[in-house]
Amino acid sequence: MEYFTLNNGYKMPMAGIGTFMITPADTEVAVESALRNGVRLIDTANAYMNESATGRGIRNSGVPREEIFLVSKLWPTVYEKETAVDEMLARLGTDYVDVLFLHQPTDNWREGYKNIEKAVREGKVRSIGLSNFSEEEVQEAIDTMYIKPQLVQVEAHPYYPQTELKKLLAKTGMGLMAWYPLGHGDRTLMQQPVFTELAARYGKSNAQIILRWHVQSGNVIFPGSRNPDHIRDNFDIFDFELTDEDMAKIAEVDNGTRYYNADPALLAQYKTMELGPDL
Repeated sequence: MEYFTLNNGYKMPMAGIGTFMITPADTEVAVESALRNGVRLIDTANAYMNESATGRGIRNSGVPREEIFLVSKLWPTVYEKETAVDEMLARLGTDYVDVLFLHQPTDNWREGYKNIEKAVREGKVRSIGLSNFSEEEVQEAIDTMYIKPQLVQVEAHPYYPQTELKKLLAKTGMGLMAWYPLGHGDRTLMQQPVFTELAARYGKSNAQIILRWHVQSGNVIFPGSRNPDHIRDNFDIFDFELTDEDMAKIAEVDNGTRYYNADPALLAQYKTMELGPDL
């Protein structure tokens, strides 16, 4: 495993498992299996409605909590709720999370950020993240918040490598967690000739080449899967290294394509969009 050092000194694994769009029952099994197979970064969220299942998977694995880098996200409906962090920790069955993100940049995000700052001071949160925030919003948090953010979590892949945002992050030592790291499973991206060529050369799959590109680009990845074999394959990327020439060829794939564009009307609704039960 390779690690990224956050700007507050904490080290996080550069590869983990995500739980987005995985049922609670499958989440519990996937988290336990991943941890038993050496994975140490787990990503969940209020909105995934599987924080409790994530906690059960952690406990079932037998892996000590201090060996696990646990990430979750607050949903906008609880940004201003004083007990939101405590309720999240209760669902997860832990005393702290390693990173807590604001999940969406709704207009009450500043109040949510201050609540997370309070949780940091109380030892309930170690690092602060911003999910789906624009460069301008990230810059505002850097400029105006007492505790500066450590991470952003955004869509990033070879078609859309977040070049401009990463210039800003480099100035502050912030890290990037990439969701849709494989381009939302887009076969056109996955089957680009450069990935097929490199996969043949290194004896890897196209997906493993893309995930290795992420790590060498400094991106933390957390592809979701319920399949133990896929989970193992996603982590079989630390026994080889792409050359500078390889990385330059992959850079040519960038065409500005992204798979998620925030709808301003939907974003406004997130403040009142209640979540279902966490099971």
